[in-house]
Amino acid sequence: MTALEVTTDTGRVRGAFRDGLRHWHGIPYAAPPIGELRFRAPAPPTRWVGTRDCVGFGPPAAQAQRRRVVGSEDCLTVNVTAPGTSGSGRPVMVFVHGGAYSGGTASGPRYCGSELVARGEIVHVSLNYRLGVFGYLDFSQFDTPERTFEPNNGVRDQLAALEWVQRNIAAFGGDPDNVTLYGESSGANAVTTLMATPRAAGLFARAIAQSPPAASAYGRERGGQWARRVVAASGTPEPQRWLTSAAPEELIRVGEALATDGVQTEPGTRMFAPVVGDDLLPEHPLDVFDSGRTHPVPLIVGSTAHEGRVFPRFLDILPTDAERIEKMFSHTPAEVKARAIAAYPGYPHRRAAADLGGDVTFWEPSILCSQGHCEVAPTYAYRYDFAPRLLHLLGLGATHATDLYAVFGVHGPMRRALTALGGAAGLRAATDTVQSHWLHFAHHGAPGPDWPRYDVENRRTLIIDDATRVVADPDSDKRQAWIGYRHRR
Repeated sequence: MTALEVTTDTGRVRGAFRDGLRHWHGIPYAAPPIGELRFRAPAPPTRWVGTRDCVGFGPPAAQAQRRRVVGSEDCLTVNVTAPGTSGSGRPVMVFVHGGAYSGGTASGPRYCGSELVARGEIVHVSLNYRLGVFGYLDFSQFDTPERTFEPNNGVRDQLAALEWVQRNIAAFGGDPDNVTLYGESSGANAVTTLMATPRAAGLFARAIAQSPPAASAYGRERGGQWARRVVAASGTPEPQRWLTSAAPEELIRVGEALATDGVQTEPGTRMFAPVVGDDLLPEHPLDVFDSGRTHPVPLIVGSTAHEGRVFPRFLDILPTDAERIEKMFSHTPAEVKARAIAAYPGYPHRRAAADLGGDVTFWEPSILCSQGHCEVAPTYAYRYDFAPRLLHLLGLGATHATDLYAVFGVHGPMRRALTALGGAAGLRAATDTVQSHWLHFAHHGAPGPDWPRYDVENRRTLIIDDATRVVADPDSDKRQAWIGYRHRR
């Protein structure tokens, strides 16, 4: 065999060289979740005979994009990128993409981790998993003796992908005992959820959660209500038959319509999210963090400076205006609400409201994760502050997902557009900071020596900018203002 041919536990795969690296795309890690396997836990993939060409990405998970459905239910594949030369025992980084658990994909070059692989001599894995109605609704109340519907299939897919890594990554030159699980946005929620999932023990040695909406996990009562609404909206008199046989486009259309409605009726919640209370996820992740019972692996966790500002313009799903924020606080003690709102001068101005909605979704949960997990294992907190001049002029600043430019690098027309008005040197500096720390963490279980551990006494946090620095308890007044807020469950 050549360096591009690798034997996995289900058959041999052939990849391709590109830019001096080896790439394998679209490797099945589970059977297609279609037919009788729809709404079921992932089943093992079928073995194949001969060598399978893995040079093209598998389809994205089925999802709505711009009023049409793209992707496929047959989506359970991983992509592997490795250095151009054979080796063994390299650190492994496994990336879980974001997209509010209703969109996004690893089927493309953006998340292949090529810069990280070339710079850090790692093996990189990205994965697709079921989204929306297929991955994050609990239809188990419609079980029959002949047909069951399992909850948390998106989480189960991620576990299956990590188990595939444990069985196979050594054949690609990776070390299965040194796996860093990382993700951004809902992908970071996947990380914090798996840190609280008993079955995930031993599947990863380190974790990075970039902007985790860690509170977004809901009990079976609330999850069951959402599932009933989906079935009721279909108008079907036969729920089991509809769930198993309806076209994916129909299921997605009904689910997305109700999720959109929920943005107004239940702001601060998200219909597509992990379900708490089944055999897989018996407790809410934040409760597990708070009680110091998360998997004891080193953790990097943080957020961007202005998480919420991008959402009203491009993905209007957060409580980022006064009407939604009032509803979000309807179950909150009056003094907590007053304290939190007062922490955002200018509220209800749109930027202040967007900052509040972004912080309660991403920043405040990341603080809860940091202060709980630092009692369990080494924890490192950050805030990503860098933004080129263009983003400041647009009123966005360092908003949600801009840290991904630094993690994966940005090139060509996108880089030129971002830095057209200035900021090229700053972007280079922020990228170097993030990549060097992420890679040092993957190799050694800690970022570089200039990033101290987080603890509840000092709360030292790395502020990533063109000039990176360490600050003790940044935004302390704002952090304290949120104490006592209780997320809906």
